[in-house]
Amino acid sequence: MNPVVRTVLQRLGLGLITLFIVSIIIFSAIAMLPGDFAKAMLGQSATPETVAAFQREIGIDRPPVERYFAWVGQIVQGDFGSSFASRTGYRRTVAEIIAPRLYNTMFLAVMTALIAVPLALGLGILAALYRNSWFDRVVNTVTLTTISFPEFFVAYMLAYLIISRDTFIGTEFAQSLPEWLAASINWVLNLVPKFPTLANISDRTPLWEHVWRAALPSITLTLVIVAHMMRMTRAAIINMLASPYIDMARLKGMSPMAIVLRHALPNAWAPIVTVIAFNLAYLIVGVVVVEVVFVYPGIGQLMVDAVKSRDVPVVQACALIFAATYILLNLTADIISIATNPRLLHPR
Repeated sequence: MNPVVRTVLQRLGLGLITLFIVSIIIFSAIAMLPGDFAKAMLGQSATPETVAAFQREIGIDRPPVERYFAWVGQIVQGDFGSSFASRTGYRRTVAEIIAPRLYNTMFLAVMTALIAVPLALGLGILAALYRNSWFDRVVNTVTLTTISFPEFFVAYMLAYLIISRDTFIGTEFAQSLPEWLAASINWVLNLVPKFPTLANISDRTPLWEHVWRAALPSITLTLVIVAHMMRMTRAAIINMLASPYIDMARLKGMSPMAIVLRHALPNAWAPIVTVIAFNLAYLIVGVVVVEVVFVYPGIGQLMVDAVKSRDVPVVQACALIFAATYILLNLTADIISIATNPRLLHPR
């Protein structure tokens, strides 16, 4: 068998095994959550008989192993079950609840990726070409600063910046500054577009308005993930620029940018793709905090609400989607790295 095909099949098998193990961890962790959904829904006045009957109806009275294999069997058939909350009223499937939220999260992730990936590649290439220059130092300082802060801090700072845009001059802090400095800061703040700080998005929101309302969450995620991709791009290209074939390209009279784009970047692509895939996976998995801060109706916000209401099927489905997406994107990065590895493509 071809070495590339064999290695890809091994990675696929490893990915399926990992997803199976993760599903066990998800089910076990959620089963250990404190609180009883049946008691929470029926209230304290419910009799033990009523609670037991409701537990039988939603299936949480069965042994954990039996419930796990029933859950996995449903998922294999494309059925995530019904929401516990819907059992007390109109019956809604988990897929019906998750679908619009997953679309919103994917929309935010794609929008962020379209901004962050080209920005990271561009900054990384320029920082490698002009390493140790003032541009390189500024970019490294800014990216290190943004990567040092947690997502919620960046989100709140951006929201505060938008809120302060029209009220800065009237604050005590502005009045304590010299007039020219306060005016300069106010001028800079007014250059910032007045993005909505709350993402009030519904199924009927037009595309352009969806983009506008998702701008602040997208910028927050971009600031969080761009640093890692930029620094890996810079390091990989600098490493390639020290290769002998790059010296040959210089002797042929090629421009520095042409050398990077034609020779250094293609050969440095494997580690860069891995880091990009890792950060794109983070966009799906780590979007929870940003969605909560900006009240963005995505799958992360849905999972937080489901945990609060002890809606176990929804929590399990959200967690499994996060895990499957993370594994799939990292698996894709592995396959791309393998498929572009000259030692596997042209074995001796």
